[in-house]
Amino acid sequence: QVTAKTAFLFILPQYNVSVPTADGELVQYHYGLKDLVTILFYIFIAIILHAVVQEYALDKINRRLHLSKVKHSKFNESGQLVAFHFTSVIWCLYVVVTEGYISNPRSLWENYPHVYLPFQVKFFYLCQLAYWLHALPELYFQKVRKEEIPRQLRCIALYLVHIAGAYLLNLTRLGLILLLLQYLAEFFFHMARLVYFTDENNEKLFNVWAVVFVVTRLFTLTLYILVIGFGLPRVENQALDPERGNFFSFLFNNILFRMSVLLLVCLFQASVMWRFIHFQLRRWREYWNEQSSRKRAAAGAKQQAKPLKRDSGYHENGVVKAENGTSPRTKKLKSP
Repeated sequence: QVTAKTAFLFILPQYNVSVPTADGELVQYHYGLKDLVTILFYIFIAIILHAVVQEYALDKINRRLHLSKVKHSKFNESGQLVAFHFTSVIWCLYVVVTEGYISNPRSLWENYPHVYLPFQVKFFYLCQLAYWLHALPELYFQKVRKEEIPRQLRCIALYLVHIAGAYLLNLTRLGLILLLLQYLAEFFFHMARLVYFTDENNEKLFNVWAVVFVVTRLFTLTLYILVIGFGLPRVENQALDPERGNFFSFLFNNILFRMSVLLLVCLFQASVMWRFIHFQLRRWREYWNEQSSRKRAAAGAKQQAKPLKRDSGYHENGVVKAENGTSPRTKKLKSP
């Protein structure tokens, strides 16, 4: 029994409480320091799953494609993220639908702070934190190039800050919707990269990703405005109460603070869209330069393929004459 209790500490989420409801009692969860032990266990699970995907899927495909070292590293990165984003999108969509967060948008801010979480919501957040923490040692295991490490560290840090912030500040419902939108766009991007590595002439999926990216950015900005601008200022409990998980809802009563936060959100989304537009313009410029160079090469090949007629003189009445007017044919000498 002692070992079973210790095993449950690693495997199952902790801090369960019974919340009374109209139909009886409902078991829900809140967070604490014991969550670190559960996250540690699932970090090792994520490392094992990472190795399984690499060994039985990505390495076999790489042997057939014969990619260069640079493309090989990018292919492995996108392959792992495609598997992760696909699983997370399906899982996150199931959670938000079953919990009613999409059908009832008011639930994103009503009864804030959302201290008590359903089992599937807390387990989802613990697994998300475990995955992005496991990505740190994977930088060493996968022998990522030095020039790629800063970019990947920034990406890992941003995900950890946003997921941990939503989890600790009791904004888990809003965080679920934002993660769903972000992971959906990232899935199409890395899927487009995989298709491009297999066939460099196939870039159609990048166009699909571009549409999905713009749509998800618009939904993200709308969600921020809805929750920060209209939802949280109407929360009944506006007093600062860290013990009950109410950290900053009282700040949103101040219109100056609320507008400042919305301005920062809009500026951040505008910077993301600017980088996206710059990337698309550069890609289209490279595409048209490649197409024009191919046309010039094809035109040059056609000109070289045409036969050139070279005459030693000029034509006169159908007979080729030399420059001095004589026939170019040599006369036969009569034998004496």
